[in-house]
Amino acid sequence: MSRKIRIGSRKSRLAVIQTELVMDTIRETHPEIELELITMETTGDRRLDVTLDKIGGKGLFVKELDRALLEGRIDLAVHSLKDMPMEESSQIPILGYTKREDVRDVLVLPEGGKPWEGRGVIGCSSFRRRIQGERLFPQAEFRSIRGNVLTRLEKLDRGEYDALILAAAGLKRLGLEHRICRYFSAEEILPAAGQGILAVQGRAGEDYGFLETLAKEGAGAEALAERAFVRYLDGGCSSPVAAYARVDNDRLYLRGLYYIEEKGSYTLGSREGRSEDAEEIGVLLAEEMERKYGRKGGAGA
Repeated sequence: MSRKIRIGSRKSRLAVIQTELVMDTIRETHPEIELELITMETTGDRRLDVTLDKIGGKGLFVKELDRALLEGRIDLAVHSLKDMPMEESSQIPILGYTKREDVRDVLVLPEGGKPWEGRGVIGCSSFRRRIQGERLFPQAEFRSIRGNVLTRLEKLDRGEYDALILAAAGLKRLGLEHRICRYFSAEEILPAAGQGILAVQGRAGEDYGFLETLAKEGAGAEALAERAFVRYLDGGCSSPVAAYARVDNDRLYLRGLYYIEEKGSYTLGSREGRSEDAEEIGVLLAEEMERKYGRKGGAGA
């Protein structure tokens, strides 16, 4: 007997591509399930005139999909994990994570432009990228930019910016890897928590056994450690906290960025342990850095 599953996604081209990746994974193991893609525009997609911290933060990219899940209009929702609030809802929990795409941030220049000399206006969407980018390009001016990846590239190519800092994962999924001029290592720019990972969200108490592949093979331990670190530090959108975890032979290695508000600077810390203790590792690193450097920061992607 066939079963129909309605999967919700933001309307942007990248969001649809990402949702289709999850749908392909489901089809590989459960071809008997009929899948329907349902797209919707979120408040975060519509409000491009102000920065996220002024209009409610990351939740603006998910609340319409959350409502659709709660009301039963969709059965699953797919999100870029880094766009999701750090506090998880017990009613609509995260059910699984995909394997991680390239976690790095990258530099993008206008098509057909001159070689980059480290000057001019760099567009980036977060305080996290800006404060780390300022160390790399001290002669550049950093300016906020909103909109999906394609919109940002259009603004760049029109001459509104001289360069952008974007996530490699989005460009690769869009087939735009050729636009990347430079990859930043995690030592140069520490990524946002969850960067490169897709999360699948559903309703509590329902049977989602068909997602077993995501539950077993996804980047769950990395996601849990990174999000626990940021959540402990009250991660929002006004100040930067970043976290990047990797698992190697059941050992988890976590690096975290801690913003010291009084000094207007940041520092990095690290911790490792068993991958099964992912959340504990994230909390312990956050506690350690808070004890060492004082007042809590916040988080921006």
